[in-house]
Amino acid sequence: MSPSAGGLVVFLLSVQVIQSQDGWGVNYQQTDVCAAKGSTVEIICDYTHPPGIRPSDIKDRFWFTKEKDGEPVNLKTDSEYSGRVTYGCYSKECHLIITDVRESDSAEYKLTFMTNKPGEKYTGSPGVTLSVTGLQVKVRRSDSTWLELTCHSSCVLSDHPEYYWYKNEKYIKTGSSLLVSSGSTDRYFCYLRESWNHRSLAVYGPQRPSVSVSPSAEMLEGDSVTLTCSADANPAASYTWYKAHRTSDPRLLSEEPQLVFSSIQSSDSGNYSCTAENQLGRKTSDFISIDVKYGPQRPSVSASPSAEMLEGDSVTLTCSADANPAANYTWYKEHEDSPRASGQIFTITDFTAEHSGNYYCEAQNEMGRSNSTLLLITESAVDRTTMIIHITRWTLVSVMLIVLLLFCLWTRKKKAVSSTTEPHESREAVEMDLHPEYEDLSDMAAQREDPEEQEDQV
Repeated sequence: MSPSAGGLVVFLLSVQVIQSQDGWGVNYQQTDVCAAKGSTVEIICDYTHPPGIRPSDIKDRFWFTKEKDGEPVNLKTDSEYSGRVTYGCYSKECHLIITDVRESDSAEYKLTFMTNKPGEKYTGSPGVTLSVTGLQVKVRRSDSTWLELTCHSSCVLSDHPEYYWYKNEKYIKTGSSLLVSSGSTDRYFCYLRESWNHRSLAVYGPQRPSVSVSPSAEMLEGDSVTLTCSADANPAASYTWYKAHRTSDPRLLSEEPQLVFSSIQSSDSGNYSCTAENQLGRKTSDFISIDVKYGPQRPSVSASPSAEMLEGDSVTLTCSADANPAANYTWYKEHEDSPRASGQIFTITDFTAEHSGNYYCEAQNEMGRSNSTLLLITESAVDRTTMIIHITRWTLVSVMLIVLLLFCLWTRKKKAVSSTTEPHESREAVEMDLHPEYEDLSDMAAQREDPEEQEDQV
């Protein structure tokens, strides 16, 4: 059941005080008033004046809290109270009504009189001290699952104050405390029955944090950069910063609302997130990407297959440099002004002696430029000697093959000629075997010329 609207809040905290001066006096009904923020307060007093003063002699009566140039400032003319103050006097009783009181209204209020006589005035002092307090909800962890919410005021408003609890603008119960589940995303606040025009601030867990970057323009290496995390939460959230890593858990960087890079480096590029947390819950922001721009580092160059070439070969030169944004590449030969090629890869086809020399590449982006060291490309003398040796070796092999072929042909021809005289040679061999006493061919020839032997043969 929802409570009905309440009325004024005025609490008497001490006995009335009577001031008197030559017949003048102000009796305030209370010296201290405690009121809830947003409520309406009424301060009442009565006064006395000397017997010779007629009511018509009092030309002005008003309430004030501060002075200007030694003179009291009428509350009705004070811009801080505009539209919220009414007062009046009937007979010898005066009252002051302040609506929708604020914490800034906490002050000492006095009534002052001015008569028709120049300079004649009287102020009832000390006055009435007003303390305005706002309702607060205190959060205390009951256990790992539940939180206890308590409606609280800094001053005692009554012996038995009655509070009403709301959840997301809907009334749920009456009482000074309320149990809610930990991690709840709902909003809770309380009302004081005597101060229906005002309620406490709602308590709730953090909403998803937002991240801002300053400066928001392009980040250059060496700049000062600040990341700020903020989240709507009550009680106020605490913050934690993380940097994402591909191969490991996010790395904790800071436990402050701001993450400051006094001189940001290329290694600081990456994805960042922050976490906001209070007693009621925890939320993490989306990742924000930090991209630090920087000029090319010194490029590295390589040759494939090698830097020593044979005439007619092809060689591929490759240049690479760390840069953001990515670098553009230009190739030069030493002592030449005009570039030989552009692009990260430079290929020399049909290598000749004219291509030998020192080469370097230049890497350039909008942040700057950098040149590589020299790369010497030469025609290989060792390989040329090896080639000559190979040519000589194959020439010798060819000559040997030709000689061998000619020898074989000669041998075959000789065998063919020898085959036509083979029977005659056989008979001579037989005769040599039959006449071992002949020691040489001349004896054999003489024997053959013997006439008797010739006759016997006939």
